[in-house]
Amino acid sequence: MRELNYQNLEDIIYGCTILGTGGGGDLNEGISAVKDTLNKGKSFKMLDFDEIKNDAYYINPYFCGSISPESEEEKEANPELIYAVEGLEKYMDVNFHGIVSIEYGGGNTGQCIAAAAMLDKYIVDGDAAGRAVPELQFSTYYVTENPIYPFCVATKYEDIAVFTKVASDERAEALSRMMAVATDNIVGMADHPINGASLKNAVIPNALTYAQKIGKARREAVEKGNNPIEAILKEGKGKLLAKGIVNNKNTYWDIKDGFTTGEIGITGIEDYNNKEFRIWYRNENMIMWENEKVKLTCPDLICVLDLDDGYPITNPNCTDGRRVAVLAFEAHPLWKTERGLSILNPKFFGFDNIDITDISSL
Repeated sequence: MRELNYQNLEDIIYGCTILGTGGGGDLNEGISAVKDTLNKGKSFKMLDFDEIKNDAYYINPYFCGSISPESEEEKEANPELIYAVEGLEKYMDVNFHGIVSIEYGGGNTGQCIAAAAMLDKYIVDGDAAGRAVPELQFSTYYVTENPIYPFCVATKYEDIAVFTKVASDERAEALSRMMAVATDNIVGMADHPINGASLKNAVIPNALTYAQKIGKARREAVEKGNNPIEAILKEGKGKLLAKGIVNNKNTYWDIKDGFTTGEIGITGIEDYNNKEFRIWYRNENMIMWENEKVKLTCPDLICVLDLDDGYPITNPNCTDGRRVAVLAFEAHPLWKTERGLSILNPKFFGFDNIDITDISSL
């Protein structure tokens, strides 16, 4: 176990936003939640994977809904996650030993670990996606066939609903998404209550430490006047897909059925001159084209950063004229299993004519 200081936490949140594929909530929300929690005298304690107790229970709190440009009020720490965890504890009559990140993302990871500190619980050094994802069934729990229920959904109004059983993760997604649509497109979730023995085989180990290294590499490069894009690629063993300028021609977004859906159009510059790129997203970046030919698809990571300082850009905040770099990182091996690839792929999103294009082909 190690206690995380503010710099550790900031690096983790930056790393999770960089690897969040455009989703997972806003970085500033996560930073604000962490600062507020530290100011309240709370501590952030992270468990190594070998410190997970086999007979203890763990839980995943996160936000479910769509992403839109946030107001100052919306950047404040929100109580929905606390309500959801406490609601499930009461129903199950357990005291969760630790909190697990359900996906990478500035808002979701930051708010998740802040909730752990507020509840005086441990943070597990793991993650259930290794990227951000738009729907509940896109998790390593689902890949490894661990049930999502019982789970709790809570709103900012302290509406609390516990679902004791659902037919499938897809049904859990539909039911919680309906509550989000009815509540400003956002609700707090607490799901996949799991004992430690099962947890060790259900999530990605050392995921927050990995994100911290990515965030630290970016920060130190900026501080030293080095190239942050190169530093991030080196630390994360990623690949550069494009450099360019966001254009209005193919850039749009809309909120529908609780999702933020849109495209980012990018005109290539420097070594990518005379190339046009498009990225399609549903909350998170899922497919990228280069000159109308598919370049890369989910489950691998497509990440858009500011070209000059490596700042991670969440959807739908890629605005006209912004200089960006597009980076690719390989998804965790669980997503490359037969079951993993059958769950998260372009065809799920209606692109029936697009096969999975892997980073290894680049």
